[in-house]
Amino acid sequence: MGYTNHGFSWCYVGKKKMEKGIAAYKAAHPDSNDTFTTTWFPFYLQPDAPQSIDKQEYYHSRFGPQRTQMMQQMLSGVGKGVGIDFKYGGKTGNTRDSHRLVQLGKKKGPEVQTRVIEQLFAGYFENEKDVTSKDWLIQAGVQAGLDKAEVKAWMDAGKGGPEVDKEVQDAYEHGVTGVPNFTINDRFEIGGAQDPEAFVQLFERLKKQDGGSGGNVGGAAPRC
Repeated sequence: MGYTNHGFSWCYVGKKKMEKGIAAYKAAHPDSNDTFTTTWFPFYLQPDAPQSIDKQEYYHSRFGPQRTQMMQQMLSGVGKGVGIDFKYGGKTGNTRDSHRLVQLGKKKGPEVQTRVIEQLFAGYFENEKDVTSKDWLIQAGVQAGLDKAEVKAWMDAGKGGPEVDKEVQDAYEHGVTGVPNFTINDRFEIGGAQDPEAFVQLFERLKKQDGGSGGNVGGAAPRC
């Protein structure tokens, strides 16, 4: 299980590092039958964020131009190490609608939900798409394999909103205060965009504790 927010860069980094950890574990145990399933949950970092504002203007207003430049240079270096080509143009804003789209993907199963997450991350962070644009969200859903008419009807009707709000509230009540946040097998928590080795160590620990049974990974998605 994972908590994430599609407008927060470190959630994208955290997802990539988790996947590298899974790949490293599988490479170390090529003959094992361990399985990994990721379910994503929302988190609001700024529930009152406005719609569709210029990214750079927003960052400058929060951090100032100099600090923004330093942060983005550091992030670009980290991103390059995990296969992300961060770009910083385009629009940003409230992510509740994107969480609603992920909720539709969740109803179709973990693999579909993850494909939706991937479209949102890549579009927003690498292709400067507007995470608040319903037109782009519909396009992202279709690219993830969802039916266009179903996605449009879902987004237009506001579906998934109450479920998203409840899951965010549940996260607060369970003590989640930031993202990314990963809960593994409902027992262990990894907070932040930790290196793949942190995941591998936990998977190895689970394997020993469970007598060699498969691991079940849950991933946290951005909440904003």
